[in-house]
Amino acid sequence: MAKTAKTKIAKTKTAKKPKLLFEGSSWDFGALDRTYDAVEEIALNDLGLDVYPNQVEIISSEQMLDAYSSIGMPLMYQHWSFGKHFVQEEKLYDKGFRGLAYEIVINSNPCISYNMEENTMAMQTLVMAHAAFGHNHFFKNNYLFKQWTDADGILDYLEFAKKYIAKCEERHGPDAVEEILDAAHALMDHGVYRYRRPPEPSLREKKERERERHAYEEREFNDLWRTVPNADKGPEDDTQRDAQERKKRLHLPEENLLHFIQIYSPALKTWQRDILHIVSNIAQYFYPQKQTKVMNEGCATFVHFYIVNALYDKGLLPEGAMLEILHSHSNVLSQPDYNDQRYGGINPYALGFAMMADIRRICENPTDEDREWFPDIAGSDNWRCVLKDAWANYRDESFIQQFLSPTIMRKFRLFSLADDSKEKFYSVSAIHNKRGYRQVRDALARTYDVAALDPDIQVVDVDLLGDRQLRLKHTQRDGIPVDERDKEMVLFHLKKLWGYDVIMET
Repeated sequence: MAKTAKTKIAKTKTAKKPKLLFEGSSWDFGALDRTYDAVEEIALNDLGLDVYPNQVEIISSEQMLDAYSSIGMPLMYQHWSFGKHFVQEEKLYDKGFRGLAYEIVINSNPCISYNMEENTMAMQTLVMAHAAFGHNHFFKNNYLFKQWTDADGILDYLEFAKKYIAKCEERHGPDAVEEILDAAHALMDHGVYRYRRPPEPSLREKKERERERHAYEEREFNDLWRTVPNADKGPEDDTQRDAQERKKRLHLPEENLLHFIQIYSPALKTWQRDILHIVSNIAQYFYPQKQTKVMNEGCATFVHFYIVNALYDKGLLPEGAMLEILHSHSNVLSQPDYNDQRYGGINPYALGFAMMADIRRICENPTDEDREWFPDIAGSDNWRCVLKDAWANYRDESFIQQFLSPTIMRKFRLFSLADDSKEKFYSVSAIHNKRGYRQVRDALARTYDVAALDPDIQVVDVDLLGDRQLRLKHTQRDGIPVDERDKEMVLFHLKKLWGYDVIMET
């Protein structure tokens, strides 16, 4: 009798589908918390980012406008210009002429990110990846921010500055304080060190030193008065030697106009010098951001793009949210052509992201052209290390000079114009072909050299032997003179702070 074989049917275990982080467009704090943890997992363990602790705050549109007006800082002293900016931005926003940023991020420890409460949950995901991890990593690791800023002390310093200026208004009157702040704000671009290393003390130490100094009516000995003429003056032949010694004592020439006036002005009182010092420190804090716009935004955009795609690949983001994110991402990277009415220059988001995505391509799938231009990274096993090295060790000018590839020049259809003042017309000096690649790259890099774009104005001498006249020297670059109206305003504010005549030679 034949036995019937029993067929065993094994039940195969199906992989459990991962649960979505959120559904729909509305958000709550539970969804924010889950999404933040998922974003952090990819940022730290996949990309290997190194970030400050994050403090994510949800704010209203009015609070975002307020942050706009106070240059994005959570603590700031009062000044009429901040209120003016608030009203301007509010009117444009209410009329629909201007939108608001989805987020604002502050270079501090902890790193503070302001997210708009009007954002959908998809946009909250994008901006957390963009700001809390992309910008955060760049702030913590780029050499300019490490050299010139003090993330640990900036919030305490701003709190001190706000309280101190408020006390000055109580003691000396709002008008007197406003007059000093007006002049200091007008000279902020000339209140930074561009080439020299910054002073060693941190912002916390500076704050303590300033508090100690307030106990004294007069500041430390002012070297100005030691050179006032007297009856024992030596022979006339010693005049040139005296001038050289004077310049050496005063550390001339000096590019930081606010710092020089704060130390040596014969007319300022102690509290006025302290206000100049505060404004100069804040100007120096923001200076690295002016030099790294392409890199900073490119880094944050690349990071958020990688993270949201990784989340989607894991099945953690719904398709609708991913479409919304990609739509916003594409809008941010929009680059109108030069002859388009919307053209306002090269979009730093578009150029930065394109270059960083291109570095990954060169590392993973290089062409013969890539191997010729980038022999050190073409075919590299680890594009993450290449990108993190670039984020840490370059600014916009040097980054473009080093990593702008022929592929990106062709993609953006870049060309270089020659502007000879003797000619009636512009001429195209180079285009995106083999003959023009290097010239186009050099020309584009120069446009991001902030030190070369700002007017070169330095203190070169102080006539202490006569009328104590402050002498400035402006060095033209590429034959471009200073705008006469701007020159007169600079001299007006300088004279107000210096207390005596100020002249400028070109």
